[in-house]
Amino acid sequence: MSSMKAILTLLIIFVTLALHVPSARSQTQPSFAYYGLEPDIVTNFLGSSSKSLGFVRVTIELMIENADYLEAIDHHSPLLRATIIEILGRQPKDKVKSLTGREDFRRTSLERVRELMQRETGNPMIKDIIITKFLVQGG
Repeated sequence: MSSMKAILTLLIIFVTLALHVPSARSQTQPSFAYYGLEPDIVTNFLGSSSKSLGFVRVTIELMIENADYLEAIDHHSPLLRATIIEILGRQPKDKVKSLTGREDFRRTSLERVRELMQRETGNPMIKDIIITKFLVQGG
């Protein structure tokens, strides 16, 4: 009978401990969200001479650190959009047409929009910028 009591006691202890151990589901997972800057950004860039301009069309998705920030991102989207257009418009032809130049543009844009959101809301909010389309014409 005492072995039965011992097994029952161990079972109760095991169940009690199992209820207090956090499971993988109960741990807080980041709830990333995505915000598309629409419509696509279309702007010009500096061509090979001062008389020639090229055009670029870019589709940008912002990766947001938390889905709760979507309303603030939406509110500030005109500022974010204008900042990205300004950065893109200052790029010379060789940077716009090269993969490394595009990556530099993405990184610079990410830094600037995070700084802006930090200044405006006290939180950078944006985890990453994803460029899903990058079309170049002329220049």
